[in-house]
Amino acid sequence: DPLIGETLYVRCVGCHAIQYNRTGPKHCGLDGRRAGSLEDYNYSDAMKNSLITWNMVTLDRFLKAPLKNIPGTSMGYAGVKNDMERKHLVAYLLSHQQCE
Repeated sequence: DPLIGETLYVRCVGCHAIQYNRTGPKHCGLDGRRAGSLEDYNYSDAMKNSLITWNMVTLDRFLKAPLKNIPGTSMGYAGVKNDMERKHLVAYLLSHQQCE
């Protein structure tokens, strides 16, 4: 449920925003975007070279354990361990396809 995911997104706003880059890259337009591909953000080499395309499965896997799934990523976050919370968060992230 994206509405539940929106309440969980508070965990992300220290580094991310939906519509603009912060310490971490913006989250709009994730579905189908290749990891590390935004031209206006300086990603780690690990993220740029990961060959991941973001979708429901890859986001769920990454958000469960970012450092395990992309060793060398600069996203120093332990992950969302609760499966349902992670699914809600992914649904919220994927609901924002348009970047303004």
